[in-house]
Amino acid sequence: MASKFIVTSFWILLFLLPQLCRSIPLSTDSRWIVDQQGRRVKLTCTNWVTHNEPMVAEGLEKKPVSYIVRMIRQTGFNCVRFTWPTYMFTRPEFGKLTVDDSLDRLLLPEAKAGIERNNPLFLNMTVVEAHKAVVDQLGLAGIMVLIDNHVSYPRWCCSNDDGNGFFGDDFFDPDEWVKGLTTVARRYHSHPAVIGMSLRNELRGNRQNPIDWYKFMAEGATAVHLESPNFLVIVSGLSFDTKLNFLQSNPLDVGNLDNKLVYEGHWYSFGYPLEQWTNQTNSLCAEVSRNARDNFLFLTAGNNPFPVFLSEFGIDQRGINERDNRYISCLLATVAEFDVDWALWTLQGSYIFRQNQSNMEETYGVMDFNWDKPRNPSFLSRLQMILQTNQGPGMKGPKNYRIFHPQSGLCVTVGRIGIFLGDCTQGSIWLQNGGEITLANTGLCLSAAEDGAVRVLSNCKTKWVEASSSKLQLAVDSGNLCLEGSGFRSGVVVNKCLCLDKNLDDLETCSENPQTQWFKLVPVQIDRSF
Repeated sequence: MASKFIVTSFWILLFLLPQLCRSIPLSTDSRWIVDQQGRRVKLTCTNWVTHNEPMVAEGLEKKPVSYIVRMIRQTGFNCVRFTWPTYMFTRPEFGKLTVDDSLDRLLLPEAKAGIERNNPLFLNMTVVEAHKAVVDQLGLAGIMVLIDNHVSYPRWCCSNDDGNGFFGDDFFDPDEWVKGLTTVARRYHSHPAVIGMSLRNELRGNRQNPIDWYKFMAEGATAVHLESPNFLVIVSGLSFDTKLNFLQSNPLDVGNLDNKLVYEGHWYSFGYPLEQWTNQTNSLCAEVSRNARDNFLFLTAGNNPFPVFLSEFGIDQRGINERDNRYISCLLATVAEFDVDWALWTLQGSYIFRQNQSNMEETYGVMDFNWDKPRNPSFLSRLQMILQTNQGPGMKGPKNYRIFHPQSGLCVTVGRIGIFLGDCTQGSIWLQNGGEITLANTGLCLSAAEDGAVRVLSNCKTKWVEASSSKLQLAVDSGNLCLEGSGFRSGVVVNKCLCLDKNLDDLETCSENPQTQWFKLVPVQIDRSF
């Protein structure tokens, strides 16, 4: 019965996907990912885990796969970074397990009953067949898939000493890793939904070093490219995917893989105490943004640029982690500015089995614990600016700007009710000339009035500066006044600059949250005013 399901899905996929995925295969053009016509294709993905001990896509015990895929589409994602463990494809004692057997060996009767109820055809599939069956379903919905090698031994990732971190670790034999990459590249070689492969997630640990990185990442990239030359090949860095700065002086010796090479990075709030985020919000945002630029975003510029895929970022979507809440506004401003491809961590609202716990909740998950609905729709709405394609090949119009307010996810908009925060897909387009910010095609300037109102006027007396170390507060250069906004359709005003002194420099410590005053001039290639 499982084999019949797989064959049927395959033929439906062949029939439908030419209409759904006309742009595939994808390639690179300078720092952009493009389709066969040379038009930019922006990857706006979510992560979906299959690398844990069960080797089964999370959520299949909670909801039918068709429902999960539909929710991915409805929440705005066009792509899934779909994980896998090496051993599932290199060792028969893992790969030949049926889903039924895999759950039984972990003593997970409730998960087994859930899959039997929601996805009964999966139980008799091998875990390898089940992996492909999910990819097939994603393809049927027109969702692109990146196959991500997350670990070798199937388990939760990541720690420095988990044996999965770097070449030569207990579970990370380089030859077996290349064999696994080759096997998976061959298996998905002709699959119309699969656009590429990520070579390895979060290299880390005491063994990590650039010399071995250059050797083995070149081997892995070449192996995938030879087996599936149409795939994008996504290469990660060191220190949990946060460092590729060594490429500034010594490129990876694979060229650009016939315009298929993409680099990836990760960016979380981890590593900085809550007190620093709450008391030094501007300066810490400046620091972490600079780290991202120096360690991986620099690859989008220079004489030989590459696409950068921010393959993991995310927050506790319950909204109760203030460190995450401050970090995410900072990240969104930078991601919008660079307009990079990205994948949010993560889709799953729960895990079948993680770190010896069954039915464990994932508070970073898009879906709620029972996979009924999105956990935090308001957070997803804040992604609007980075969901849309703002720059790149195929975009029409000159380089102008939208004024993005990352705390709300909205953009400064001029309308009949005045100047307010509105939907970024309809946000006004602005020009920047020195200190003047002008509404495109009108000659009207963004102006601050003495009563705190903000208007567009023909008299361009107001000069604006990017204040604070974060460069996210738009201040009037003649006084301590900053642009400020709050929520949807709220008026944009000027108020006393938060956390800045009279010279518009950061206060050493500040208990206020300046993010209501954070705005970013985001480059867009659109030719209209409002």
